[in-house]
Amino acid sequence: PANKAVMNGDGGHDHIEEAESKQEGGAGDADPGDEANEQEVIVIQDTGFTVKIQAPGTEPFDLQVSPQEMVQEIHQVLMDREDTCHRTCFSLQLDGNVLDSFAELKSIEGLQEGSLLKVVEEPYTVREARIHVRHVRDLLKSLDPSDAYNGVDCNSLSFLSVFTDGDLGESGKRKKKGSELEQIDCTPPEHILPGSKDRPLVPLQPTNKDWKPLQCLKVLTMSGWNPPPGNRKMHGDLMYLYIVTMEERHVSITASTRGFYLNQSTTYTFSPKPANPSFLTHSLVELLSQISPAFKKNFTALQKKRVQRHPFERIATPFQVYSWTAPQIDHAMDCVRAEDAYTSRLGYEEHIPGQTRDWNEELQTTRELARKNLPERLLRERAIFKVHSDFAAAATRGAMAVIDGNVMAINPGEETRMQMFIWNNIFFSLGFDVKDHYRELGGDAAAHAAPTNDLNGVRAYGAVDVEGLYTLGTVVVDYRGNRVTAQSIIPGILEREQEQSVIYGSIDFGKTVVSHPKYLELLDKTSRPLKVQHHAVLSEKNESVDLCSSVECKGIIGNDGRHYILDLLRTFPPDLNFLPVEDEELPPECQKLGFPCQHRHRLACLPAPKDPESPLEGKEAEENILGLAQAKELAESLAAEDGSDPKSREVVLNACKAVGSISNTSFDIRFNPDIYSPGVRFPEDCAEDIQKQKQLLKDGAAFLVSCQIPSLVKDCLDHSALPMDGATLTEALHQRGINVRYLGTVLEFVDKTPARAQLDHFYRIGISELITRCAKHIFKTYLQGVELSALSAAVSHFLNCFLSSFPDAVAHLPADELVSRRKNRKRRNRVPGAGDNTAWASLTPTELWKNVVSEAQSYYNFTLQCDNVDLVVEKYGLQKITLLREISIKTGIQILIKEYNFDSRHKTAFTEEDILNIFPVVKHVNPKASDAFHFFQSGQAKVQQGFLKEGCELINEALNLFNNVYGAMHVEICACLRLLARLNYIMGDHPEALSNQQKAVLMSERVLGIEHPNTIQEYIHLALYCFANGQLSTALKLLYRARYLMLMVCGEDHPEMALLDSNIGLVLHGVMEYDLSLRFLENALAINSKYHGPRSLKVALSHHLVARVYESKAEFRSALQHEKEGYTIYKNQVGESHEKTKESSEYLKHLTQQAVALQRTMNEIYKNGSSASIMPLKFTAPSMASVLEQLNIINGIIFIPLSQKDLENLKAEVQRRQMLQEPGKIEENQEDCLLELDDKLPVDD
Repeated sequence: PANKAVMNGDGGHDHIEEAESKQEGGAGDADPGDEANEQEVIVIQDTGFTVKIQAPGTEPFDLQVSPQEMVQEIHQVLMDREDTCHRTCFSLQLDGNVLDSFAELKSIEGLQEGSLLKVVEEPYTVREARIHVRHVRDLLKSLDPSDAYNGVDCNSLSFLSVFTDGDLGESGKRKKKGSELEQIDCTPPEHILPGSKDRPLVPLQPTNKDWKPLQCLKVLTMSGWNPPPGNRKMHGDLMYLYIVTMEERHVSITASTRGFYLNQSTTYTFSPKPANPSFLTHSLVELLSQISPAFKKNFTALQKKRVQRHPFERIATPFQVYSWTAPQIDHAMDCVRAEDAYTSRLGYEEHIPGQTRDWNEELQTTRELARKNLPERLLRERAIFKVHSDFAAAATRGAMAVIDGNVMAINPGEETRMQMFIWNNIFFSLGFDVKDHYRELGGDAAAHAAPTNDLNGVRAYGAVDVEGLYTLGTVVVDYRGNRVTAQSIIPGILEREQEQSVIYGSIDFGKTVVSHPKYLELLDKTSRPLKVQHHAVLSEKNESVDLCSSVECKGIIGNDGRHYILDLLRTFPPDLNFLPVEDEELPPECQKLGFPCQHRHRLACLPAPKDPESPLEGKEAEENILGLAQAKELAESLAAEDGSDPKSREVVLNACKAVGSISNTSFDIRFNPDIYSPGVRFPEDCAEDIQKQKQLLKDGAAFLVSCQIPSLVKDCLDHSALPMDGATLTEALHQRGINVRYLGTVLEFVDKTPARAQLDHFYRIGISELITRCAKHIFKTYLQGVELSALSAAVSHFLNCFLSSFPDAVAHLPADELVSRRKNRKRRNRVPGAGDNTAWASLTPTELWKNVVSEAQSYYNFTLQCDNVDLVVEKYGLQKITLLREISIKTGIQILIKEYNFDSRHKTAFTEEDILNIFPVVKHVNPKASDAFHFFQSGQAKVQQGFLKEGCELINEALNLFNNVYGAMHVEICACLRLLARLNYIMGDHPEALSNQQKAVLMSERVLGIEHPNTIQEYIHLALYCFANGQLSTALKLLYRARYLMLMVCGEDHPEMALLDSNIGLVLHGVMEYDLSLRFLENALAINSKYHGPRSLKVALSHHLVARVYESKAEFRSALQHEKEGYTIYKNQVGESHEKTKESSEYLKHLTQQAVALQRTMNEIYKNGSSASIMPLKFTAPSMASVLEQLNIINGIIFIPLSQKDLENLKAEVQRRQMLQEPGKIEENQEDCLLELDDKLPVDD
């Protein structure tokens, strides 16, 4: 069951590390024969059963378990439950036999429905005692958000519960009695109202009342008397703790094999005998509860609160998420942290048998697991994912340690830039051009780009997943201005010279090249999916050598006998638009736009669509590279019809030739990655092929500028692509195979588009992305010259120069309070290799903006016309808070959350106290759950065809599989939950929709970030379901939150804001706040008119919504005016007979009648004075149902007007007809109906 996954994921209890890697894949045994139709495989989950659990001192309770679970998972559940959470060192026994932690429940003899499992306390060891103390400390800190702010242990922030007052589920239901219209306070804070220019930062992190710490102890730390002397060890002493209770009682505690007791030691005298009165308890919590009443009271309250929180608020995320803002947190004494920091716990030594982990072995072994049927594949993918996320975390820690100077280099004699490091079995190298390796390719710029290209190569080969071909675990970390590549180590590579090891490829960029039949055979399998052309190159001795990759790609057989490939930086073909080559002309489309451009380095490549196998990408960019996609479709359809007709075969052949396909019967385009590589030569006899290849690359370059960029802009115009911030913009570019290098070109293109005003939002986000990326490039080199003690001063100075209106921002050099006065000044500055460490302080705002402008010109070929921040903001309509968010996220800066005055001309906005931290920015491989993904897609397809119930089942199944592979928290699970919620809603199950969407919001906050555009979308969906569930005030709070976040992320002028404001306006209308409602609806109308054109149906709907509010206010003239506008649009766009036009005309009649009635009454009053007999006018607040109906329409949810029974009958009929294969009849009857469904069903974009 999925909820189990939730329970085991909790917290970084390091001792489950080893369990995790062995853990079972949890899915039932699907018959391998089902493979034929993979899409339809439904995993049969074995049915669960209930066991009774009896723990010392508590009543027995029932626990639902499933046969694939491990005993270990029951341990986890017990360590999380409120009444047993203080136990860690116990065994589970069935009829007196101890159960093995790693056994699956189904393999245990005699375990069945109703069995009684006893929790038996076991003697402690040093390891178990440490685990116990660590667990107690985790329980004490369980509500404390500081780990999330500090970006530690995969904790991250979530604020949903602040707006929903706790849970939305059943507990949320009970609060609502009677009509809650009276008590709702609907007024939003000033800064959220339309038109407000104020963009405060503080509301980003509202105060969570649960975080008011319930302090249980003042101090819990290791005692200075550790480790116990020999004679005490022989009495069973394991370690000593020092504790100060809330009552100010100082005590010393012994952890012994039998449990915990007070001893008689004090700070200065060691007296290990038990104190009087002596109690020995097996659990530290029980002992503390006996000696401190405050501990007992607060600990109980804390655990109550802890278990009430939604599990998604506390489960660890698979990869660390960092927050760019944080409040000032008090730094508390924390024994476990302190100990971790100083025992240089490389990778949890004391928790893992065999000391540090052999990352390479783990990464490769998981790849080798069997993958024949579904359970095996789940097990394999789960293991791969787990090892990858552990490796990414370890690599990040290591990279930071390297840059902070805490790791000894393996070549300490060399200058710092050339040093390499090994830490925790991971190899680290810096992104500088060592030994002029990249001299030909652009020096340091190339050395900086190579690691990310290499990572993309690793990603691509990993996705193709060829058996027998191995890549290195690779993580790229940017930290404090340095780029660090972390790689797993090939066994044996460090003992021998590279020349001896490389048996395939070249170590000198193509002078000497070798090949190897086994490598050719393995790489040949990747040739088609990666579109790499098998080709020959000439070595120095003019011998022709066959390759199936770029020459840089090296093959090394490790001491473990595995075939590794590394240096995959040229997996993808070069991008000629950024690679000027002598005597080569680019196609006219490119030249027209000023290509080729000189780029910083020569490693620019045509980006593969995000990942070769991923179905997310819709179409593969390279397939379209030929401007001949049409020819391709034609030819494929011909080929499919009948290959035997010679005429059609000729057509296919010609089309294939035209597009440069390597096969004559199908379109199979492959590129030679070595074309145009300096120093690579090709044999004479393949000159013709090489010409073809060159042409192909030129076609590719032309295709990018003539098809992909215009199609991106078209998608933005018709709103199928809606970037909201830098990250979503980058994603939109990458999905279409456009690298961010092209940002300048894209912006120029947008600027020349006829419908330029409808692309305002896109242009603005693009400009802000371009500026913050330029600033990031400058910041990188700026930081490299800063020593650690001046870091916060340097960062705040940079931000002042970048964002503050104060023209003479002066840096505060770190005060000399610590410098000894006697030494002469000069000597102090000589840190080896650092030169003058205060160069950073001379940066001025004018100089920084000059650099930004020149960087924009040289890197993006874009001319920014402005020389200070205020001009930029004014000219391009940017917001300083948005620029601050973008630069902080890109560079890993964390700033203090408070209101910054950017616009003061008299003082700077930031001081060094405002810079709290600097985090790493990490790039890594994201292993996929392939089966789950197939289910998800089949589910989506079913939904599109209108088979909701089947779709729902498939998506539920996908959710199960995702949980199985990724654990409980993952971006893809978030998408799954959102779709599921939407289906629940459409099928009328509002509570279920609410519960799934609540999970989606929490997960989006935790995994993507509290103000990520996706999180904003999730908030809007949740608000809709809350409204449908009658929780009106919650719905409003959620919408206000979404609006606040959106204002901060992209400002008010964005097409998505219209949807949000329509939602807010409708809910306010529903609660009779007419004036407020109009402010939002009229804003939505204005934005819709701007971005969809004044004649769009969206605008007509906006007019109608505004008219309804005016009607409720009895201002009929305005109402009529708006409804007439709407009517005109409907009439022109869809014609008189369309239902929309008819509805509108009916409503106009209704309004006119109302208006006439009102006028009559008024006349009556004028004529007869107060004695007039007035017909009471019917002014009604809109019914909730009518508001909900409008909400559904604007959110694109349209219910199918069929009863459940009709639906079932319809499906049965469709299936029956299909069985009978009567195509004629089925088309006549059912087509309309299904099209209708297809039309109306929302498919989540």
